[in-house]
Amino acid sequence: MVHEESALEKRLQQWCCNRFLLGVQQVLEVVLNMKTISREEAIALYKQYNDSESLFRHALSVEAVMRRFAVELHENPEFWAIVGILHDIDYGLYPAEHLKHAPRMLEDAGISSDVIHAVVSHGWGICSEVEPVHIMEKVLYTIDELTGLVTATALMRPSKSVMDLSVSSVKKKWKTKGFSAGVDRDLIAKGAILLNMELDKVIELTIDGMRSVAKEIGLG
Repeated sequence: MVHEESALEKRLQQWCCNRFLLGVQQVLEVVLNMKTISREEAIALYKQYNDSESLFRHALSVEAVMRRFAVELHENPEFWAIVGILHDIDYGLYPAEHLKHAPRMLEDAGISSDVIHAVVSHGWGICSEVEPVHIMEKVLYTIDELTGLVTATALMRPSKSVMDLSVSSVKKKWKTKGFSAGVDRDLIAKGAILLNMELDKVIELTIDGMRSVAKEIGLG
């Protein structure tokens, strides 16, 4: 009787172990199927849905700024950069339905849910109800439109470059209501508050990030 119970216990333990390993395997399959893609793959995916050079320059600007903020905040610059590249993935085909199609496009490519959430959250209050929660998402939400203001300010200068652009120059244009009227100043200011960061610092890091790709975005 004791031997029978012992054998039964062993079989039960083996069954539990097999079930546990099967569960681990299933979780790993899910994780491995959600890809962490390279920069080159992210660009190829972006270009699959967008053929505008100006939109691509914007994607490169946001990528560079995300990378700069990640370094500043001791986060993963490569991961943040991928989010920057992909943040407007559906805009080229669906500008009037921006971020409504992005989840499907990214899911079809096997992109992880954290990237998808970050992409959708950058339109919070404008074209999305998804709130930025992670620090990465708050940065993207804040700097997306700011890169447009920095670009417009740089193009007004004789050099047409970000290399000699100062924070004070951007702040001056910030206060000019008719300049780049489409840029939502209130949104950027709200983002700076979410980041618990001075607006001047946000602008400084944005300029610095864009300087790293100045030639690629036509502001060298």
